[in-house]
Amino acid sequence: MFSLTEVASLNDIQPTYRILKPWWDVFMDYIGVIMLMLAIFSGTMQLSKDQVACLPILEESTNLVEAQNRQECSLSVLGATPSTTRDLPDSVARELLNTQPTQPTPQKQPQPTGRKTNLDFQQYVFVNQKCYHDALPWYNKYFPYLALIHTIMLMVSSNFWFKYPKTSSKIEHFVSILGRCFESPWTTKALSETACEDSEENKQRFTGGAFFQKHVSSEDSSQSTPLMETPTVQFPTEKLIAESPSLTTLDKKDGEQAKALFEKVRKFRVHVEDSDFIYKLYVAQTAIKALKIILILSYTSTFASEISFCHICQPEVKSLTGYDRFFCTHNMAFMLRKLLFTFMAMICLYGLVCLYTLYWLFRRPLKEYSFEKVREESSFSDIPDVKNDFAFLLHMVDQYDQLYSKRFGVFLSEVSENKLREISLNHEWTFEKLRQHVTCNAQDEQELHLFMLSGLPNAVFDLTDLEILKLELIPEVRISAKVSQMTNLRELHLYHCPAKVEQTAFTFLRDHLRCLHIKFTDVAEIPPWIYLLRSLKDLNLIGNLNSEHNKMIGLESLRDLRHLRTLYLKSNLNKIPTNITELSPHLTKLVIHNDGTKLLVLNSLKKITSLVDLELHNCDLERMPHAIFSLANLQELDLKNNNIRTIEEIISFQHLRRLMCLKLWYNKITAIPPSIGLVKSLESLIISHNKLETLPPALFHLPKLRHIDLSHNCISSIPVEVGHLHNLQHFAITENKVEVLPTQLFKCSKLKVLCVGHNSITSIPEAIGQLVQLSHLELKGNCLDCLPFQLGQCRLLRKNLLFVEDHLFDTLPLEVKESMSSD
Repeated sequence: MFSLTEVASLNDIQPTYRILKPWWDVFMDYIGVIMLMLAIFSGTMQLSKDQVACLPILEESTNLVEAQNRQECSLSVLGATPSTTRDLPDSVARELLNTQPTQPTPQKQPQPTGRKTNLDFQQYVFVNQKCYHDALPWYNKYFPYLALIHTIMLMVSSNFWFKYPKTSSKIEHFVSILGRCFESPWTTKALSETACEDSEENKQRFTGGAFFQKHVSSEDSSQSTPLMETPTVQFPTEKLIAESPSLTTLDKKDGEQAKALFEKVRKFRVHVEDSDFIYKLYVAQTAIKALKIILILSYTSTFASEISFCHICQPEVKSLTGYDRFFCTHNMAFMLRKLLFTFMAMICLYGLVCLYTLYWLFRRPLKEYSFEKVREESSFSDIPDVKNDFAFLLHMVDQYDQLYSKRFGVFLSEVSENKLREISLNHEWTFEKLRQHVTCNAQDEQELHLFMLSGLPNAVFDLTDLEILKLELIPEVRISAKVSQMTNLRELHLYHCPAKVEQTAFTFLRDHLRCLHIKFTDVAEIPPWIYLLRSLKDLNLIGNLNSEHNKMIGLESLRDLRHLRTLYLKSNLNKIPTNITELSPHLTKLVIHNDGTKLLVLNSLKKITSLVDLELHNCDLERMPHAIFSLANLQELDLKNNNIRTIEEIISFQHLRRLMCLKLWYNKITAIPPSIGLVKSLESLIISHNKLETLPPALFHLPKLRHIDLSHNCISSIPVEVGHLHNLQHFAITENKVEVLPTQLFKCSKLKVLCVGHNSITSIPEAIGQLVQLSHLELKGNCLDCLPFQLGQCRLLRKNLLFVEDHLFDTLPLEVKESMSSD
């Protein structure tokens, strides 16, 4: 038994898949219900009332009965009365009607009429049952069950695609998402707020991928040559609207649900749009239903004529009853005939609907669905068209209500998703929260680093004191005109952040931005507007710039960066782009950090005559490039982390009269040639992490040499000529094989930093006390037994910059230790 509450709840259940049932499926369901009722009604009637009534046929009337039974049964089915037998011979009529000729009969003693058959009641019951099974056609007996089976099969076929394992999960997921999209508050909000937006506003906004043509003066146009062949970018000539219409804040829970819906729709589209199995299954089940209808009609119309009221029965029971032929009537024939014709009418109607369904399926491409109407009615012009099963499901939904697809399209639009992100982002990242994330760097500059946000909060533009803005892994950065409030902004970092800039904002950045860092995966991600920042002094590009692997390479013309001084390229270049020479009049520092790709062509360096600082890191160089020797203004050369084995070309450095710093660290250099003594201008030499074993005396005859780093080599001794370096301030020979420190080293009275740790030194000369300016001493990792007390004469040396084992420090006199430990 069901409780009242359980029965009442059944009335509230809505069909789960009603939105995927077009009118013809609903109509066929109603027809199926009618056929089901017909089958159940006829089956019930048959179980309760179906039977035959049989009378024996006498021999003398057999031929006549056989001649007239069909006509008489037809009349009986059509409603004829026993009076219709008045044209038969009297003897036959009396047998059939069980009557006798009319004779005067005494009213007081009525006598039975008809012919006596000598059969009792049990015999009649037996004959009736026997003839029901023998004489009655099978279709008369099984029509209700056949109708029930056919109806159930048709109903199952109509809903098969909802239950089939390969389609049910997708359909269930689609219906669930569609219902949530329809009821989401964001759907109503997005449609209502964007419908009134001016579509021209979107045209007045350019993105990082937009093309623009910069207006240049006649003087500059004569010198215009593109760096590489790439499309140009054009700014709109009309003034941009500073701000988009303000959006009210959604409830936080609604916003999170809407974000989840965007993700679900995206994943569902990828999962469903790659196949058309649902469409094929629906077509197949509709075709099967149509074939089944044809089959039912073909055999039903054939057996319909067998439903008759009268039947002749020969049950072979003469030994039991004395008669071998019986005349039987089927009492359900009239009702079954009516029900059969009704059932056939429903089947015909069902078949017509199936044919219409097939016509609808094939008259237009249902594997494609266009949101053109939705795009016209709203500002979401980026709603993509869908295909395959995704398109078919939306076509089915349109048959139920087109409003579902319209509201569903909101969650396919990136513009809609970005608007939602903007609302949630601005609600979460307020001015107060952003202010808490502002820090001061080593240069005492205010810096803000935003990482993995959905966009750029509007409150950022209210931080008027901000000097450095770092944006990393933000998929949508829109710099609005409010950036003009940030008058102190000088440095901008865009790490994997496609940036969109309004014209007013670009004008401000063009005049105020000094340093720009861009990290990208593909060169197409570089915003084209960066090549027009005429006040830019420092440009850093980190990403794939190798033209062999990236056909879209297109460093725009750098000619317009008139104040650019430093160009930093961290990439995989195999040659220096020749068009960088456009910067030759003003570029002073060029840094190329390769990922190990061999840098082959360096001839273009000769043209950058104003170059002061050159860094070629990890470029797989085996020798010093000859193009370097043409850079007369070069002051610092850094060839870190290459495969240089010999530096015999260093003799050519004597022509670089301004070269002050030479860095050859992290290479495979085995010896320093004596010709290094010709580089008289050299002040700093860093040649650590190589394979040096000896040092040439000529190295220590460089009068201006102040900084030497020989760490991580295989040097066993320090030449006594080191004492000639009167200007030496920094000497590092850590991680070598030095055993003795020459006393001449301590004649370098200007020495401030001495690093001799991790060698084989057994003692420190007392002459170390002559280094009165020594402030940094590294002795750790040697074979020392004690420290000389003369360290106390190094008045600038403190314990925190004395790197030595604790037990050695304890060997110093107490007053020396106290002096070093004091502030």
